[in-house]
Amino acid sequence: MALRTLSTLGSLAGKRVIVRADLNVPLKDAVITDDGRVRATLPTLNALINQGARVIVCSHLGRPDGAPDPKYSLEPVAQRLSELLGKPVAFARDTVGESAREAVAALEDGDVAIIENLRFNPGETAKDDATRRAFAEELATLGDVLVSDGFGVVHRKQASVYDLAEILPSAAGFLIEKEVDVLDRLTENPERPYTVVLGGSKVSDKLGVIDHLLPRVDRLLIGGGMLFTFLAAQGHKVGSSLLEADQLDTVREYMRRAEDSGVELVLPTDVVVASKFGADAEHVVTSADGIEDTAFGASGLGLDIGPDTAERFAAVVRDSKTVFWNGPMGVFELAPFAAGTKAVAQALTEVDGLSVVGGGDSAAAVRQLGFADDAFGHISTGGGASLEFLEGKKLPGLEVLGWQ
Repeated sequence: MALRTLSTLGSLAGKRVIVRADLNVPLKDAVITDDGRVRATLPTLNALINQGARVIVCSHLGRPDGAPDPKYSLEPVAQRLSELLGKPVAFARDTVGESAREAVAALEDGDVAIIENLRFNPGETAKDDATRRAFAEELATLGDVLVSDGFGVVHRKQASVYDLAEILPSAAGFLIEKEVDVLDRLTENPERPYTVVLGGSKVSDKLGVIDHLLPRVDRLLIGGGMLFTFLAAQGHKVGSSLLEADQLDTVREYMRRAEDSGVELVLPTDVVVASKFGADAEHVVTSADGIEDTAFGASGLGLDIGPDTAERFAAVVRDSKTVFWNGPMGVFELAPFAAGTKAVAQALTEVDGLSVVGGGDSAAAVRQLGFADDAFGHISTGGGASLEFLEGKKLPGLEVLGWQ
């Protein structure tokens, strides 16, 4: 079955439409530091507003552990959403209580309200089906239909994502529709050469995606903290760099499979090694097999791919027709160790084909490094959901919308 989309819901004029968005934005002192996820909801929200729907937006933010916590309030998000929509957005100070009911009752056609953080209620993330269902039933009293548009949570079987979509007539919003279309293109008949760039801290976080994509890709590039487990698997010493010793045999098996299947596995030839973790750390560039030969010896800490590797990675990316990138190449938050990530990001903007930034830290990195969202083919709003989709896993928040 195909994904149910907005068009399947018919006219929504005058109807109360609950929009399950993913507004889990980073906050610092109650100020949003990256509003990418808020902006990603605008096409769906504007379409509903223009239809004359009465829009009730709901989302989680952070991990408040089932109880109200002011530092996880969605109030700053409501303010930002109002600015982006160019119209007032009412804010309810609870999820299904008196404030939420009053805010919804006051809506006129084309109005928007946002209710407080769903995870302030323990039912949202409850493992017990009945507890979760009971919260979803309460949410359902606020609306007539559900538009599910929080791609970053579709891999979670949660009340507002799964149960609510069973209770109310439901369909995917434009964001989920676009995410599914792009990720499907990465797994079904991608244009070639097809390159996957993986970084981030741990190999164990990427085992599933490596396993599922290895038979489908032409090139696999490995950077970030996970590269040191690959180097160790080749027999190189990695000093105090991040190493998952329990994954060495798995990595060796992936290297063997890549060779047997003709996949070009591109590993770093040089790395940036530092004396400690910090922006003020002494650091040098060394060959990938010489990490412990620097002045830092066995205490040396690899924090980025080196310039030769960055140039090679960029060249491979630019020469591709399809590229999926998940995970930074180094500690991009610290200026001395951001060059590798920036080189890969720049190369993605120059791809003559489909370039996809796989959400999470990768999305944060490209924005922090000054790249515009529209410089890439697609920036996913869901790091974990993107990876699970590409692993071939069933995602409950999509299955309940008809996707198989």
